[in-house]
Amino acid sequence: MASIYGNIMNTDTTGASQATANQDRLTVNGVEASKRMAETDLARMENYKSIITEVGRAKQMDPAVIAAIISRESRAGAALEGGWGDHGNAFGLMQIDTRYHDEKGAFDSEQHITQATEILISFIKEIKEIFPTWSQEQCFKGGISAYNAGVSSVSSNENIDARTTGQDYSNDVVARAQYYKSKGY
Repeated sequence: MASIYGNIMNTDTTGASQATANQDRLTVNGVEASKRMAETDLARMENYKSIITEVGRAKQMDPAVIAAIISRESRAGAALEGGWGDHGNAFGLMQIDTRYHDEKGAFDSEQHITQATEILISFIKEIKEIFPTWSQEQCFKGGISAYNAGVSSVSSNENIDARTTGQDYSNDVVARAQYYKSKGY
């Protein structure tokens, strides 16, 4: 299923930085590193595929993007302790920052994934308002960047990830999403 917010397969990406690739001790970076990390998470991701697909359909968001954020944020749950990450500041598979949002549902529930997807969509819409001349895919990628670092962190399309974790967040998520798309998400 495609997204009304953009086509992830038409979204430019440089993939993961070396810093992000180092988490898996990869000797490659870029799109190849992103794909390898997404592949590492694939078996765990399959546990959530039906929920991801349902939320994607309901919210008109590409399920591959939801899966990619889950992969980046929590490694499909493997990086969580009791549903929590980021030193206890973020909750669930998609790591909702509880300093800004109240968590809803169990860490791996449809309610959680719906809430996080709604947050992503709100960021995409805000980016479109701030940058009305950007293409649909640029706004999509800008919203993904904002999901990590906030809307105010997105200042230019040329260096969209300058203020994100690893300085590669949206590029890594886009590359992971392209991988998950190839796996039926």
